[in-house]
Amino acid sequence: MDPLEIARWQFGITTVYHFVMVPLTLGLGLLVALMQTMWVRTGNERWLRMTKFWGKLYLINFIMGVATGLVQEFQFGMAWSEYSRFVGDVFGAPLAMEGLLAFFFESTFLGLWIFGWDRLPKKLHLATLWTAVLGSVVSAFFIIVANSWMQHPVGVEMVDGRPVMNDVWAVLTNNTALVAYSHTLAGAVAVGAAFLIGVSWYQLWQRRRDNIDTVDDSGAVVVGERADIPGRDRVDHAVWLSSLRIGAVVAAVAFGGVAATGDLQGKLMFDQQPLKMAAAEAACHDGTSFSVLAVGPLGAQDCDQVTNVIEIPGLLSFLAHGDFDTEVKGVNTLIPQYEAAYGTHLPEDPMYGERAGQKIDYLPLMEVTYWGFRLMIGFGMLAAGFAALTLWLTRKGTVPASKPLMWVAVASILAPFGANIAGWVFTEMGRQPFVVVPNPNPSGVDGVYMYTAAAVSPGVSGEEILFSLITLGLIYAVLLVVETRLLVRYVRGGVASAMPELAHHEDDPAHPEGMTGRRDDVLAFAY
Repeated sequence: MDPLEIARWQFGITTVYHFVMVPLTLGLGLLVALMQTMWVRTGNERWLRMTKFWGKLYLINFIMGVATGLVQEFQFGMAWSEYSRFVGDVFGAPLAMEGLLAFFFESTFLGLWIFGWDRLPKKLHLATLWTAVLGSVVSAFFIIVANSWMQHPVGVEMVDGRPVMNDVWAVLTNNTALVAYSHTLAGAVAVGAAFLIGVSWYQLWQRRRDNIDTVDDSGAVVVGERADIPGRDRVDHAVWLSSLRIGAVVAAVAFGGVAATGDLQGKLMFDQQPLKMAAAEAACHDGTSFSVLAVGPLGAQDCDQVTNVIEIPGLLSFLAHGDFDTEVKGVNTLIPQYEAAYGTHLPEDPMYGERAGQKIDYLPLMEVTYWGFRLMIGFGMLAAGFAALTLWLTRKGTVPASKPLMWVAVASILAPFGANIAGWVFTEMGRQPFVVVPNPNPSGVDGVYMYTAAAVSPGVSGEEILFSLITLGLIYAVLLVVETRLLVRYVRGGVASAMPELAHHEDDPAHPEGMTGRRDDVLAFAY
């Protein structure tokens, strides 16, 4: 039982699961803050309802993100102690900044926002939300800085075999970090926007199903009301239609940002990690063609076994260099260069344990990198296309009555999630066999790299890591069930689930407290 392989699976599972929460928190938080801003500026009840409903879902996801993030920390200390020692001097500053922002700005000001309804002045209350949300945005930057240093080491010098930071500004302004951060943030906004589309579509479809809203002969919506269903009034229709169309517009803009920043990120990867990109294109030989479809035996790592079925001449060169005729180095050219620069076998060093002296396979898993890259692009295009379709189909004020189309809309929420996850799997798997990637050009610091085989904790057995993997997997499974149940419950309940006061009137004898009865229950909105 190889501890390294189990540790890698553990890292992948915990990281991917945690990252499911992160983009929704970032994207939805920004949208909720904009909604409350519009409420403060206009006083329109529609914006208040939107703020409280989407704010509740944002809080649920935020709490789960914190929980999964804390769980993830345990596997670093247990499974990757050598890696932690190697990068500790570099990661100390950005992660300390991230911790300050995460636990002070985010948690403190989000608490003030939760408890501040009807207690703080409107503008001050709004400021607490913006502070929390911007804290999350800045917090994400420092995480990206740390990850980007692993992809492109800068701002350090080697002292006694370990990198020591000598230029924090170089680390914070790493070109890899700046591009990756803008790409990640655009992707997060796209996730939040797709969430708005799917949930709002479902709510509008519910109104159609319950015959609250109908359409006239021209197909235009005729907005209705149901006094017997809490919150199902005309304002409710405005809430969902506004949320839907805001989500569609924001999604279209966000995916444009994803495409632009993704192009910049791809060009950097061709420069900084050429073998990763060659594997992602199944480019065994030097050339300029982009592979649309390649086939080969399952698990094939031999280029002679991989056949490009559909290619677009010149496109690979454009993605890498911005022109159509500059040759891009293929796997067969790059691997000998890597072997000449970094050796053909792992060093005979006790830190590698049983893996000492083993031959190094510099080629990442082509199946993972190839299809990960295409799934990232494919899911993104599907989400962007559905956002455009949404704008067209809802131009007359409601959604079609089709139930299958409603389920397609709900399922579309998963598309940007899939794009984000595929992108991160491609990024992390594609840098193997390195956990800290060496710089192949002068833009970084030469001689700074670490094999993944050297990063795993030397004193931990495969059985121990397997036990922790199973334990963390069970914890994550429980958290997944809890979050899913909470989200489904409040989504099905609509705005009334976040604002129970909509279920009764001020003169209702069963609820004499009326619209203000919840003010003493300050946790009601949070949970």
